[in-house]
Amino acid sequence: MKRERKPLRPGKGKWLNFIYGILRLSVFLVLIAQFFNRDYESVFLCILTLFLFLVPSILERRLRVVVPDTLEIIILLFIYAAEILGEIRAYYIQFPYWDTMLHTLNGFLCAAIGFSLVDLLNRSTKISTFSLSPVYMAVVAFCFSMTVGVMWEFFECAMDRFFLLDMQKDAIMNTISSVMLDPAGGNTPVIIQDIADVIIVHSDGAQQALGLGGYLDVGIWDTMKDLFVNFIGATVFSIIGYFYVKQRGKGKLASSFIPRRREDLLPTKDRR
Repeated sequence: MKRERKPLRPGKGKWLNFIYGILRLSVFLVLIAQFFNRDYESVFLCILTLFLFLVPSILERRLRVVVPDTLEIIILLFIYAAEILGEIRAYYIQFPYWDTMLHTLNGFLCAAIGFSLVDLLNRSTKISTFSLSPVYMAVVAFCFSMTVGVMWEFFECAMDRFFLLDMQKDAIMNTISSVMLDPAGGNTPVIIQDIADVIIVHSDGAQQALGLGGYLDVGIWDTMKDLFVNFIGATVFSIIGYFYVKQRGKGKLASSFIPRRREDLLPTKDRR
């Protein structure tokens, strides 16, 4: 008698189980390969990725919520794209817009999570003294997403400052403006244009031309770009969430990204 194969995530859709299984297998293979390559930092990233894959199911059990399959699939792909493809496979370097894409998606996902937190509170039977307006919920979701984005930039800055990891990638600029170059020592910015290269003068007097084709900006443009695309992602979902509440939860698109209480799936008479 042929035994029926149990899904990796019981109670979840077949597409989620399929993608979860493929991604987990891929991470295991990368982990083994990096172990034999003695790249233990990448091994740690693989272990971290496998743990992060478990976070949605842990939150479901701990918070007694249901994470929609669509949202969970995007979260899993996001984790894989950031840790395995971005860090280990160096997609951040090979594809210039890889980081931009992930930060945009991060803004969208964090807004969805922030919105769901307020939505769960708004629907709670234990809190019936007030009802939050759609505009308020959209603003909270937007602010939650932007706060997460700012905290991540703080983390990147700290890693660059103390461990020199260069998480805030540099940019090449041909024009700069700085008050530090004011010969009078005042607050007048001095503009330097048509910068072709950067020359490093070492302590022993030796000079080294970097051949960059411009001035090396250290992280500021990358940070502002990341926050801006986070802003775009957060704004898009906040608008979607607004109409979701306005239509009393009838929006199919928003419901695919908003976790809900487990009791919402039960008949009315069985709800607590």
